[in-house]
Amino acid sequence: MRTVIATVLILLGLAGCAGSTSKGMLAADAPRALPPSGPVSVSWSDPAKFTEITTSGNAWAAAQGDWLVQLAQYMRRQAERQLPPGHQLELTILDIKRAGQYEPWLGVDQQNVRIVRDIYPPRMKVRFRELNAQGQVVAEGERSLTDPGFLVSSGMLNDSDPLRYEKRMIDSWLRREFAARAAAR
Repeated sequence: MRTVIATVLILLGLAGCAGSTSKGMLAADAPRALPPSGPVSVSWSDPAKFTEITTSGNAWAAAQGDWLVQLAQYMRRQAERQLPPGHQLELTILDIKRAGQYEPWLGVDQQNVRIVRDIYPPRMKVRFRELNAQGQVVAEGERSLTDPGFLVSSGMLNDSDPLRYEKRMIDSWLRREFAARAAAR
């Protein structure tokens, strides 16, 4: 009986995969930016070239879900809080490597499990351009973000949030980036 149920579940899963025409974030027609809203725009380069996908140990699992859109939405919300009134910010995510890694060598039952160890810190490369109320460029550049102490840092956002390490890294960068400019004004 168990074998029959397992077989049916596997076949249903395969049928669902075969019927799906979209490849999520890797689809050619997948969005490459959040819809315009407010003073902060967030876009991203081709996710198929992200380190998260190319070196994850399980590209299929790494490409699942909407984690990229969730991070972009979070980045927009947090940047809006830091941005001076009247300013606009253009953010482009160039590369992402989420905290953790798939370790398929641990066995078939573990190949879709992200293992979080201190040797797999979150990393992100971001291009930004900040414009003042007159449309003049105030600041621009590229930043390589990382949080090598992500497992020992205090202030967990939410222990059950699978993107908590990346979100904390984004928060830290935004505070540093805008605090340095605010102090210079």
